[in-house]
Amino acid sequence: MKKASAAPARSNALAPAAGPFTAPVRFEDAEAAWAQVRLIYEQGVQHLRSALQRFLQGEDVGRVRACYPFVRLRSERLTRGDSRLAYGFVAGPGVYETTLTRPDLFARYYREQFALLLRNHGTALEIGTSSAPIPLHFALSEHDHLEGELPPARRLLLRECFDLPDLAAMDDGIANGTHEPAPGEPEPLSLFTAPRVDYSLHRLRHYTGCSPEHFQNFVLFTNYQFYIDEFVRLGRSLMQAAPDPAAPHALDDCIGFVEPGNVWTARVGCEAEFAALTPGQQPPRLPQMPAYHLLRRDAGGITMVNIGVGPANAKTMSDHIAVLRPHCWLMLGHCAGLRNSQQLGDYVLAHGYVREDHVLDEELPLWVPIPPLAEVQVALEKAVAEVTQLSGFELKRILRTGTVASTDNRNWELLPSHHQGGPERRFSQSRAIALDMESATLAANGFRFRVPYGTLLCVSDKPLHGEIKLPGMANQFYRERVDQHLRIGLRAIELLRAGPMGQLHSRKLRSFAEVAFQ
Repeated sequence: MKKASAAPARSNALAPAAGPFTAPVRFEDAEAAWAQVRLIYEQGVQHLRSALQRFLQGEDVGRVRACYPFVRLRSERLTRGDSRLAYGFVAGPGVYETTLTRPDLFARYYREQFALLLRNHGTALEIGTSSAPIPLHFALSEHDHLEGELPPARRLLLRECFDLPDLAAMDDGIANGTHEPAPGEPEPLSLFTAPRVDYSLHRLRHYTGCSPEHFQNFVLFTNYQFYIDEFVRLGRSLMQAAPDPAAPHALDDCIGFVEPGNVWTARVGCEAEFAALTPGQQPPRLPQMPAYHLLRRDAGGITMVNIGVGPANAKTMSDHIAVLRPHCWLMLGHCAGLRNSQQLGDYVLAHGYVREDHVLDEELPLWVPIPPLAEVQVALEKAVAEVTQLSGFELKRILRTGTVASTDNRNWELLPSHHQGGPERRFSQSRAIALDMESATLAANGFRFRVPYGTLLCVSDKPLHGEIKLPGMANQFYRERVDQHLRIGLRAIELLRAGPMGQLHSRKLRSFAEVAFQ
């Protein structure tokens, strides 16, 4: 991964002081490699925090710097690895490297990636201190807020003494396929640099009201609060009884439920699991895109996020959740049915997308297809069949598979009509069967960030056929359908989790010169 360069020298800036440094050491054991990453990271963070305390007390600390740890792989031959997997090996001979952050949060993930590289390449990993500085704000605890407590003059001096977040070190060139290492520079090992990961971890706290530690490996996105209300009801209810090994559904292995403000409820019998956690506090108002989490011990539970309406929110949230490397994200929401044969309450399983959302046009050109992922499609269809108790030809009464169009114009109905070359004509030519404002964005960003994705929508209106949402009708419809739709999404996740993760992470999502990390 491309190393972040040091900040440009200012004429009045202090010369950077040497921070903690560990020379590269070779490791042939994934656990030992991760322990070294943790040691280097914790030394760097402690160095910054200690210097900051002295700075806040008025001491002249000079120029303070600490850098992220890195992992490096030197491959001297072409190694294919396990061809059934889409990750875990590099594309060819060469030197590959990435910076790392938060080894506590990513412990399981880093160990898995290290173990795959060691097994597939049979050569040691190098762990050491990189030249990419840790921005001060990324070294603080989530409750530390500096700027508001400092006088203006001292605030300006903070910039001279410490490295602050540098957006130039946080672009998505690797994920977008536009990154080109400079001559002699290592090839990337992962999609994200450490500063880019840290940036998203902070954004997740801001937008969702929850610490990233609570996010689970399966994510449900929705565009309506009704789904969240039902998820909260289910989560709180589940916490009231002890886990039952004989329970018929896999949700019974959840041990806790977390709401915005890091307000957690332990499952009966699982209170000891949360003894070390500080009780959260309900925020005075909900954050922009609140998140809720059904926790499992292995982080294989379910996170649900209300992204609201529109592709901008869908992109923002998936941009940041992607750094957590979830196993899958699914969209559950409402859509406009475009076919006269559809009924309100019918389900739409997307197998293709028309992208008129525009928010990803620069990062992912429109000529890039967004393919359906077989494992996700099968799980969603099977979940619909199980929950509705319909199968075969009868299932087609309520479930239709086809193309979903996403637009950035909520009032698309007011644009020029079919006969005037407006969006109606394009939707008709694309064979789209449903329209919303988020699904194509989430699928495209899943493709872009190599996160498996899927979409199951419920028809809530048919504007082209005179059936528009009216308040009374909509409220009755939501009460009748939301519970079933959510149960279908939860069941689909159970089915996906029961299968091999290597199979879920489809090779369709990887390029021919792909990074090794999942």
